Amino acid sequence: IGEDGRGMINILRVMDLQDRPKLFSSFMLQLLAELYAVCPEEGDLDKPKLILFIDEAHLIFQEASTALLQQIETIIKLIRSKGIGIFFCTQNPQDIPASILAQLGLKVQHALRAFTAADRKTIKTAAENFPETKFYETNELLTQLGIGEAFITLLNEKGIPTPLVHTMLCPPRSRMDILNEAEIDALVAKSKLIKKYNEIIDTESAYEILTNKLEEAAKKTEDQQSQKQEEKKAKEEPGFFDSPILKQVGRTAANVITRSLLGALGLGGRSTTRRKSLW
Repeated sequence: IGEDGRGMINILRVMDLQDRPKLFSSFMLQLLAELYAVCPEEGDLDKPKLILFIDEAHLIFQEASTALLQQIETIIKLIRSKGIGIFFCTQNPQDIPASILAQLGLKVQHALRAFTAADRKTIKTAAENFPETKFYETNELLTQLGIGEAFITLLNEKGIPTPLVHTMLCPPRSRMDILNEAEIDALVAKSKLIKKYNEIIDTESAYEILTNKLEEAAKKTEDQQSQKQEEKKAKEEPGFFDSPILKQVGRTAANVITRSLLGALGLGGRSTTRRKSLW
């Protein structure tokens, strides 16, 4: 609520998701789940504290799986206790699954045009979704509604659907057009958030931090593997003292020294004499 006591309108533009309905469904489910988790219980308020208008609502249900539809239906049932209202805006009421359509208390139906047999079936089904009335031929009048006219029904204080009413709507007192760049810049310049969000700060993102950590871990692993390979190679390559030739020379020298010592002690000669006398 603004300082003047009026509500604030925030528009979330997700036009680039129109070609990716599955992503759009997941995004809307995540948004509703976040609101349900963050907002406190409010009970039965006279007026909701937050209202979501979801335009082109058929994109949510176009390619949604059964499990995703069940989750959306559950959130819609529970989120009303948080003081949050949801409006699904679509050209054809058949775009919204019956299980979710049954949870909507307010229905505003503009004109439907019948050009094919399938269109006539759609109009008949849409008329059957409204409360029965003796004042209107609903299926016929649906095709005759003019610009700004609509059928409206909602829940009364006791939660009972009110009779269907043919209504002339009051259009918004504004230009039915998108803002140009100059108008957007003027509104942005007046915003209180301009001080916080006007300056562009290129901080290190979580993606960059994680990427650096992965690169450091990969480099560390590579260094460890290289060190192990070098140690293994060093063990496999024989050193100077491990050379077979050097070992043979060492054994020969040891034998010569041993015989020389034995000869000096007078031990080597006796064994030689005895061996010769045996022959």
